[in-house]
This record gives sequence, C-alpha cells and structure tokens, in this order.
Amino acid sequence: MMLNGFLVVGALLFALGATGVLIRRNAIVMLMCIELMLQGANVTLAAFSRYLDDQAGFVLVVFSLTVAAAEVAIGLAILVALSRVNPVVNVDQLDSLSG
Repeated sequence: MMLNGFLVVGALLFALGATGVLIRRNAIVMLMCIELMLQGANVTLAAFSRYLDDQAGFVLVVFSLTVAAAEVAIGLAILVALSRVNPVVNVDQLDSLSG
C-alpha cells in the first residue's frame, strides 16, 4: 500500500471523528470520536514516518497512544463522577460540575 492510501485512511478517520464530535451530543460518544480523530492523526504520522524512513515518528505515535490512554481514563473518571451527581450524559444539559 502506498503513502496515499494511508493518508486517505487517516483523513477518513479524522473526518469521521470530527463529524461525530460536532453532531452527537452524548459525552461517551464524543470521547470515542475524539479517540478516532487521534488515531487518524497517528495513522498519518506513522505513514509519513515510514515514508521518510525516520523512526522519530513511530516514537511520537507511541507517546500519543500513551497520552490517549491517560485521556480516556481521566475522561471516563470525570463522566462517572458527573453521572453520580447528575444522571444526564447529554452535554447540552450539563452546565456545571456540581449538582
């Protein structure tokens, strides 16, 4: 597969994630769409790293995956804390972090 194929896949993942963040109002779905956007950027970064024969891009992908795992853990922890106070997952109805 050539570089163009990977760039198209990365752009599609990013566009799908961006569309999901803009359209959907469920907080959990929005977190998943943000992860899709991040993975689209990772595919693009890895493709360019392979194309340019530079290992630094792969190191950045590993760091990005680490940050993504931490982001998911913190985001889900915040959502669990919010759901204990206010059982609404629609982000339009959430207006504060307290009850």
